[in-house]
Amino acid sequence: MKLYYFLFFFSTAIIAQNSPSEEFWSNLQNHCRKTYEGTITEGMGNDDFDGKKLIMHVRSCEENEIKIPFFVGENKSRTWILTLEDDKIQLKHDHRQPDGSEDKITQYGGTSSNTGLANIQVFPADEETAALIPAAATNVWWITLNEEIFSYNLKRIGSKNNFTVEFDLSKPVDTPAAPWGWED
Repeated sequence: MKLYYFLFFFSTAIIAQNSPSEEFWSNLQNHCRKTYEGTITEGMGNDDFDGKKLIMHVRSCEENEIKIPFFVGENKSRTWILTLEDDKIQLKHDHRQPDGSEDKITQYGGTSSNTGLANIQVFPADEETAALIPAAATNVWWITLNEEIFSYNLKRIGSKNNFTVEFDLSKPVDTPAAPWGWED
């Protein structure tokens, strides 16, 4: 009888543990409705970003979807959309025009190929991305998250360039107005 109770409690403890992707998700949800300023720590020579104020706002947190607008100066066109399904996380890039309509290049990204780690999730480009932006077929995005830093990263396999923007989670900033296509 003692063995039965041990096996029952041991198996219950294993089932109750969160996977790395669920831990990542839970940690990110802790930042819902908070806004942070970022800096480029590794760049691809993109003049659109250089010298501009970079802001991320964890604006919308649903059970299986988190939306994070990413502002570059006055440009409010970008939102990272993360979706948790079947213990994997999908990253999509929603791009909008100032009037809120979809940009012609939007909804690209990828889905994690495994549960990742509690502090990092990796998203290789999906088929939709390869069809939409052929040069991005070898893109790999990853997000790191710890108590101090959220980083968004991009590597195009075969290229020497990376892009990394880090946000200081210890210093929330004022929440900006809604991104293009959203309402306050």
